[in-house]
Amino acid sequence: MKYGKIEEVTFYSEALDEDMQLLIHLPHNYSELYKFSILIASDGKDYFQYGRIGRVVDELVAAHEIENVIVVGVPYKSVSERRRLYRPDGDRYEAYLRFLARELVPYMDENYPTYQVGDGRGLIGDSLAATVSLMAASKYPNTFGRVILHSPYVDDAVLEAVENVKDPSRFSIYHVIGQGETEVTTQNDGVQDFLTPNRALKDLIKSKGFRYFYEEFNGDHTWKYWQPDVRRAISMIYGQ
Repeated sequence: MKYGKIEEVTFYSEALDEDMQLLIHLPHNYSELYKFSILIASDGKDYFQYGRIGRVVDELVAAHEIENVIVVGVPYKSVSERRRLYRPDGDRYEAYLRFLARELVPYMDENYPTYQVGDGRGLIGDSLAATVSLMAASKYPNTFGRVILHSPYVDDAVLEAVENVKDPSRFSIYHVIGQGETEVTTQNDGVQDFLTPNRALKDLIKSKGFRYFYEEFNGDHTWKYWQPDVRRAISMIYGQ
C-alpha cells in the first residue's frame, strides 16, 4: 500500500489578517498531469489525527473507489479562537467564511491541478467545524458543491441560512448525528441538546430538496463515533 504525503504550508490570510497553517494531503498518485477534487477540513488537524482522513483517502484512491482528492486541513489555534471563527455569532466568523471561499480556494486553484468548479470542492467538519462548513456552502453555493457534516451545532442562524439557499441543487449534503447527543457538554454554553436541532435541520434540508444523506448513529458527540464514519462519508461523497 502506497501512502501520500502531507505538505505543511503557511498561508497569509488578508481576511483574517494572520498567517494560517494548512495541512495539504496529496495522495500517492498525485501528479500535475491529473485533475484533483479538493476537500477542505475545518478542525483540520483533528481530521488528520483522530479521523485518519489522509490514510482513508489514500486507501480509497488506491482501490479506485473514489475520485482523486486533495485534502486541505485548516487547524484551529486555540479552543477560544475556534469558537470565534466557527460559530455564526463569532466575531471572526464572517472573515473565516471569506478566507475559505475567497482566499483558500483561489490559492488551491493557483498552486494545484484542481477542478475549478463548485462540484470539485467539498467541505468537512465536526461539531462547530461542521456548522461553519454548512454555512460556507450556503453562502457560496457556486464555490462549494459538497458538504460532510459530523454532528453540527445547529441554531436559528444555521436554519435560516439553509432556508435562504435559492437553488438546493447547487450542493449535496452528507449529515450524521448521534442518538446519544441529547446532553453534550460544551466549554462555553454548558450542557446542550444537539440531536433535536439536528432533526429540525434534517427536516428543513429534506423539504428544500437538496441531494442529501442523513443517518443517526448509536453514539455520542466524540471522535470515537466520527472516526469510523469518515470512510463511508468520503466514499459516498467522492465515490466513482
